[in-house]
Amino acid sequence: MSPTRPTHLAPPDLRRSAETASDLRPPPTKEELGEAEVRRILHELQVHQIELEMQNAELQRSGEEIETLLEAYTDLYDYAPVGYITLDKVGRIQRANLTAAALLGMDRSTLLGWPLARSVAEDGRETFSSFLKDRFEGVTQSFCELHLSPKAGAVAWIRMEASGPAMTHECRVAFTDYTIPHQAEDSRLLLDQQLRDQQFYTRSLIEASIDALLTTDPQGIITDTNQQTEALTGRSQSELIGSPFSALFTDPMRADASIKQALIAGRVADFVLATQDEEGRTTDVSFNATTFYNRERMLQGVFISARDVTEHRRLDRLLQEQNLELQRAKNAADLANRSKSDFLSSMSHELRSPLNAILGFAQLMEIESPAATPSQKASLGRILKAGWHLLELINEILDLTKIEAGKLSLSFQAVSLCEVLTECEDLIKGQAQRRELELRFPRFDSPFAVHADRTRLKQVLVNLLSNAVKYNRPRGSVEVTCAEPLDGVVRISIRDTGEGLSPDQLQQLFQPFNRLGREAGGEEGTGIGLVVAKQLIELMDGRIGVESVPGEGSLFWFELRAAAQGQFEHACELLEGPAARRPVGILPVSTLLYIEDNPANLALVEQLVAQRSDLQLLTATTALHGITLAREHRPAVVLMDINLPDISGFEALRILRGDPGTNHIPIIAITANAMAHDLEEGALAGFSCYLTKPFKINAFYEALNQALAGPARGQNGSDDVKAGA
Repeated sequence: MSPTRPTHLAPPDLRRSAETASDLRPPPTKEELGEAEVRRILHELQVHQIELEMQNAELQRSGEEIETLLEAYTDLYDYAPVGYITLDKVGRIQRANLTAAALLGMDRSTLLGWPLARSVAEDGRETFSSFLKDRFEGVTQSFCELHLSPKAGAVAWIRMEASGPAMTHECRVAFTDYTIPHQAEDSRLLLDQQLRDQQFYTRSLIEASIDALLTTDPQGIITDTNQQTEALTGRSQSELIGSPFSALFTDPMRADASIKQALIAGRVADFVLATQDEEGRTTDVSFNATTFYNRERMLQGVFISARDVTEHRRLDRLLQEQNLELQRAKNAADLANRSKSDFLSSMSHELRSPLNAILGFAQLMEIESPAATPSQKASLGRILKAGWHLLELINEILDLTKIEAGKLSLSFQAVSLCEVLTECEDLIKGQAQRRELELRFPRFDSPFAVHADRTRLKQVLVNLLSNAVKYNRPRGSVEVTCAEPLDGVVRISIRDTGEGLSPDQLQQLFQPFNRLGREAGGEEGTGIGLVVAKQLIELMDGRIGVESVPGEGSLFWFELRAAAQGQFEHACELLEGPAARRPVGILPVSTLLYIEDNPANLALVEQLVAQRSDLQLLTATTALHGITLAREHRPAVVLMDINLPDISGFEALRILRGDPGTNHIPIIAITANAMAHDLEEGALAGFSCYLTKPFKINAFYEALNQALAGPARGQNGSDDVKAGA
């Protein structure tokens, strides 16, 4: 019988998707939609594309499985121990397996279309005709024994059998070699012995089972058991056979219901009952049950497999209690984490707002005319130094919190060590010169890169270098070395000539807020930087360590995986310096609108805008007033605080984006909300840029220049956030 291969058809949902796609009108342009809507549509298209690819892959996999099954079925059919043929109404062979061809002594190609009656001896043709006639007249099950012609094939007798529903156009027949009738008795005896052996083997398996096995009749009376049933119930086989199954359990009605359920549904799975032995010991039992039948498909009863699950249920209860306890602990930890995050977010906001005014006005005083006196410059320098130090402390606390919460995302790439070290040297050079320190950085004969997050690697290096400078002795030295990649690992070392660390201090080195007794010294510090550096290196799949000799200095080192040589071409380029203020000349005047309820921040931005002759400023202290001014004056750029007294800056942004008269205006967020989720929310909302307070003046002017030049709205202002922070 040759299988027919299936035809693969695309599922109806794919056809409907294709039809729907053909009816779509041309999509609206970016100018007609907001950036958020464009992104949503692109996201939906990507989701649909992924779904189509998954469905196509599933169709291909299903087709391959069907082809595999067809091949297996063909092999089973061709090499079955029984000959299979299909006859038409006149007895011609339409299909045959290889076994049938062998029994008839013919090639299958010759056998197809062959009248089977030609292979039957004269005395058997009438029997064959009668068999064929009965089959096509609707006899559902029939068989006959045929004597073959001596020239017909490899055997002398065959037994043909047809079963199942009769068909009007063909007759499917299975036949076997029946050549030696006189050996039938011997064969029967042999089969009887094999049957007894099989019964013994089956019984041995039943008795060896670790489960209690028993059978009942349809009325629920036990008809057979194994030894494990005796052990489980504490009753002998003679006591069990003939007794009701329900009598074994503490809840007879439920046990009886399980038998009825098995008789109705055909099976019962994982049904749990409790049995009690004669000494009163209770055992929890889980059993599966299924009905069984004889050859005539007459119901004989229910087969039951039961197992002692007392210990398992005890462990389950214990596990559930532990899971509940763990869930309570997790909920408490989540609540504490949320509370900590809320506190840090609030703390960051409350500290950044006054810092913005302090640092902003100090920067203005530093650059305004007439120039400040030397004593005023010194005072301003102290104000700025203290302000930026406080901001550094805020940022490092937030970094540490994000790392501990597992929410710090890293962007790995091949990072050029030469470039990063050059940038770090430029940053630390001025500080080292003021202390008359000698800086020695490596010069690479051949460039190589490490696999790391570029920003975080630079953060670690700056922290270690800054410590090496701050805690060094006057006219000392700082030496940076890089070991060539060994076993795929690069080691960067920073050696200083400071006071060094004692063994006790080394044990406490990477503890948060522990400055190892340096609090009373003249050097400022947070006590967090090394902790953050260690965790950042470990997040980049590296390790960090320190060696120190009191009175001689310290050697800090860390190791990272070397990047593949082929990736070096993609290493990051040198960072550009901050943008200068826009040149002042004869330029068209642009109107800015600043919506802010903090008077100090309003005054700061007013003075920053006053430095530019090409800008004029409108201000509003509430979001609704700002929206009214935006609709009336159509400013070139809107500067927006987030926490406003009436509605939030996000809601104001949505209103302006929904108004055709204002939806084209770039809107820059200037806010003290600087947590990671705040930045993500700002990017998704569609702000042109997201500046966090306090910001540097150059960062403010750079963001303003980009907005005036017409940047695409909805861009993530992460670079500006970093500049402002």
